[in-house]
Amino acid sequence: MEDIFLNNRINVIPRPLVIQELPGIFTLSNDTIIIAAAGCENELRLFKNNLKEDFNFEFSDKTDSKSVIKLILNDNQVKDESYHLHVDVNKIEIIGWSTSGIFYGLQTLRQLINNEEKLTIPCVHIEDQPRFQWRSFMLDVARYFKNTSTIKQLLNEISQLKMNRFHWHLTDDQGWRIEIKKYPKLTEIGSIRSYSQTGGWNSATFDNTIHEGYYTQEEIKEIIQYANERHIQIVPEIDMPGHASAAIASYPSLGCDPQQPINVPGEFCIHHSVFNVANSQTTEFLENVLDEVIDLFSTSDVIHIGGDEVKYGQWELSTEITKFINEHNLQSPADLQIWFTNKISNFINGKHRRMMGWNEIMGDIKLHHYTIESDILTKEKLAQNTIVQFWTGSLDLLNKIISHGYDVINSYCEYTYLDYSHYQISLEKAYNFDPIPERLPEEYHSKILGLGCQMWGEWIPTIDRMNQQIFPRLAAYAEVGWTSLKNKNYQNFQQKLTSYFYKRWDKQEISYYKLIQ
Repeated sequence: MEDIFLNNRINVIPRPLVIQELPGIFTLSNDTIIIAAAGCENELRLFKNNLKEDFNFEFSDKTDSKSVIKLILNDNQVKDESYHLHVDVNKIEIIGWSTSGIFYGLQTLRQLINNEEKLTIPCVHIEDQPRFQWRSFMLDVARYFKNTSTIKQLLNEISQLKMNRFHWHLTDDQGWRIEIKKYPKLTEIGSIRSYSQTGGWNSATFDNTIHEGYYTQEEIKEIIQYANERHIQIVPEIDMPGHASAAIASYPSLGCDPQQPINVPGEFCIHHSVFNVANSQTTEFLENVLDEVIDLFSTSDVIHIGGDEVKYGQWELSTEITKFINEHNLQSPADLQIWFTNKISNFINGKHRRMMGWNEIMGDIKLHHYTIESDILTKEKLAQNTIVQFWTGSLDLLNKIISHGYDVINSYCEYTYLDYSHYQISLEKAYNFDPIPERLPEEYHSKILGLGCQMWGEWIPTIDRMNQQIFPRLAAYAEVGWTSLKNKNYQNFQQKLTSYFYKRWDKQEISYYKLIQ
């Protein structure tokens, strides 16, 4: 089949696996009908809505026509995200190996529609499937809350780019953004801060403006349904045992020094407040929170518990925690963190979910200047079925994590952190990221489940500011996650951005970073 890199007729992001251009065009007309297999009602409804919104087009109500689009579910037992799309002058067929495949085939079809004098689609045969099973976008709403309409708009863009995970960072030092009915103070107190740092990491200036906001459980259910309809699974993150200031400000007994209450901080740094995991009531609190989260996110099979950037100072100063470490024959604060993390893992596994965390949850790794060697002496081993989200460290560390048998999401910060400037991570650098490092032994490749790109929230107080960090790099990460290496071509990718997505984002009034040519 013909390999077309620089072809103006076939402009699709992410680039499909196989493209064969055929002569002719299909024209969407008043006579065009669409027929969907049983089980594809959701995908059909969304596609009809898309064409109505994008082109003010509606399909004919006829039951028979020479101009037809068919959505066909393959009977194969393998239910994956693959699809075939075939366009000839009178008929379009999308064959999906699942409803996800049907949905992704329709996203490809949307990008192929030419809206000049008529709505036309170039005749083509496409066979497509993703390179990686995990293609995620993370949004941190703990630092700056974003409303439900903003989340839905992001989900629209994620889904059209065939990304299938929305990693939702819901709690941190600077804010607790999810309603937990058993613990109302988490949002009554923890969702509100009285000031925010401005001007960058080393700035001593603050805005002295109240920032607040959280999602009710009803709003979260609405967002979950919206994501599920677009074949996106949400990965909720509840940070523990560090990044816990907002929770401890709400319930001081959760911390290591209940006699010294704290406020929700507005400084965007790594704070010292950590949960007192030696206290059984703290563990009970966290399990109760996770109970509500798991019930709420009933279609999510992975629960993220953070686990990064834990400062051990409060643990080391606590006689209660020091005694607990000694009584349990633990070697260090990192050993205690692994012990606690495994306890949470057992709880999550008991709910038929899988735990995920940042790579510090391994315990015996030194990643930060504030960590000393004696803090990370460990005998405990992290629960084997944990998914490790690799965000910083060397290739040797990645090899170590995988050699211990853990599945990995590669979110290496130097390539995937959307809070980094466009100078630090250019569009081309983002596009050239490979979740499988060049020197990673081949036997480890299958342990890389995919990638995540992360929009940390410290410096995005407005929606426009956020979008300018996300777009157009999000499209690059989408192609990284979906497209085979042999089919990637940066010049072709740039051409496709210009011909479709820039126009789409302009129409949607989505701010994006303008590349300097």
